[in-house]
Amino acid sequence: MALTRYDQRKNLEEEEVNAIGTAYVRVDLLPAADAAKLRPLLREYLDQRIQFYMEQDEAPLRAINARTAKLQNQIWGAVLAPAAAQPTAITATVIVSLNDVINSQGYTQAAAWGLLAAMVLCCNFLIGYGSRGTRSGTKLLVVLPVVVSIALMLIADIDTPRRGLIHVVPQNLLSLAESLKAP
Repeated sequence: MALTRYDQRKNLEEEEVNAIGTAYVRVDLLPAADAAKLRPLLREYLDQRIQFYMEQDEAPLRAINARTAKLQNQIWGAVLAPAAAQPTAITATVIVSLNDVINSQGYTQAAAWGLLAAMVLCCNFLIGYGSRGTRSGTKLLVVLPVVVSIALMLIADIDTPRRGLIHVVPQNLLSLAESLKAP
C-alpha cells in the first residue's frame, strides 16, 4: 500500500507538471500582451510549487501556500480579460489548461486518510473475528497491528513530502522549471 501511495504521489506530481507545461505552451494562443503577462506568473507559480515540496518549516510553508493562492488568483484574473474579449474555442482551450493547473495543485495535496481509516476499521474487525475463541488468533494480535502500523506510517510519511523517512523530490517540477528558464 505504501508503494502504491508513493506511485500515486509521483503520478499526481507528474500530472501537475503536465498541466503547468501545457498551460505554459497554450498561453501562446492568447494575444501577445496577455501571454507576456501569464508566462512569468506561471514560472513563479512553478517555483512556488517546487518550494512547497522542498520547504520543511511550517512558517515558510504557510507563506508558500498563501503565495500560491495569490498567484492562482492572478493567473485566473490575467486570463479573464482575453477570454471576455475573444470568447473563442482557442481561448477556451487556454482557460481549461489554466483551470487544470489550479486543480492539479489540490489533487497533489489531497491525502488518502479516508482509505486509511477504512483499512484500520477493517483490520480491527478481522483481528476481533479471528481471535474469538482460538489460541492461534492471539498471534495475530501482535503481528497484524505491527504490519498495519508500519504501512500506515509509510503512507502518512509519503503524504507529508517534506518530513519523515521518505522524501518525495519533485523531480518532474524541477525538470520543467529548468526547461522554462527565461532565455
